[in-house]
Amino acid sequence: MSLRGRPVEQEATLPDGRRVVVRVAVAVDTYIPRRERHTVTLELLTEDRVEATVNTVLAPNQVGEARKLVDAVATKLQSGELQPTAAAIEPLADSIQ
Repeated sequence: MSLRGRPVEQEATLPDGRRVVVRVAVAVDTYIPRRERHTVTLELLTEDRVEATVNTVLAPNQVGEARKLVDAVATKLQSGELQPTAAAIEPLADSIQ
């Protein structure tokens, strides 16, 4: 299994009541064949809008680490410890959980 075909997602409710989906997946780039894509991103999505996207240090085969990252971000967003911004989530994306 890899993040290429199966992104890891978890919904979180922010302290203000908004819902956000925390998603880790291989970045979509139509110019590069799918099998050659290696960039894994961490995204925050609300409704049909992307709130934040940052690159991670994860490889496409690190599904377990992706699950831990999604869980950590969702937990911190729900508690109010993190804001739903790229600047806030980037430090977590730069480390392997």
